[in-house]
Amino acid sequence: MTESELLPPEELERRLRAIGEERYHIHHPFHHLLHGGKLTRPQVQAWALNRYYYQASIPAKDAAVLGRLPTPELRREWRRRIVDHDGDGEKPGGVERWLILTDGLGLDRDYVTSLRGLLPGTRHAVDAYVNFVKSRSVLEAVASSLTEMFSPDIISQRVSGMLRNYDFVSERTLAYFTPRLTQAPQDVEFALGYVKAHARTRAEQEQVMDALRFKCDLLWAQLDALHFAYVEPGYVPPGAWRPDGAALTSAVGVP
Repeated sequence: MTESELLPPEELERRLRAIGEERYHIHHPFHHLLHGGKLTRPQVQAWALNRYYYQASIPAKDAAVLGRLPTPELRREWRRRIVDHDGDGEKPGGVERWLILTDGLGLDRDYVTSLRGLLPGTRHAVDAYVNFVKSRSVLEAVASSLTEMFSPDIISQRVSGMLRNYDFVSERTLAYFTPRLTQAPQDVEFALGYVKAHARTRAEQEQVMDALRFKCDLLWAQLDALHFAYVEPGYVPPGAWRPDGAALTSAVGVP
């Protein structure tokens, strides 16, 4: 097969899955420390606080994609993602469930949602993702969501490992992850089918694979920033959250 020859859909999917096998952040040292029980409570707090910005930006990212989809059928399908994260006004969505996690870890909710304690690396990585889906083709925007192909494995490791190794988390505080085990495969079924059907040239297929690489790199970069600031060498940049700062509720105290 030449480099310009259109890949069969099953080969495109195989290559996409190979990208995840190589580049997904399940392989990052910070993730291994997190689910292996090797982090301190403040380090877990730093992870949850910074990850909040990513979670809260997902529905904004999806809204940007929604506005560019050309048919009611596609918009209805993509709208479900926004409801999954923002809720429907009665049933809480993923963003609210993430705040239950930060609450349970002793972080002040107003401080978390203010975003004042974010690492610069977190902010730039997440903003780059939102800008990517706004500026690239719809095909690339949809393809960038395909990291969900690999999320059930990382969720299973994260939840079981954290429950086993940390006495300051519970099934309730980790409740964000349970619905994702069913939501993510549903998201993948649509997005994978979309890119396989709409990447009609080899150049478009390469764009799809590059979009997934970009998303994997973005997730990896967020953990790089956390590891550098809170694990090794431990250089917390000015303005970012510190374990002895005002981010903790008085009821919990400083760990």
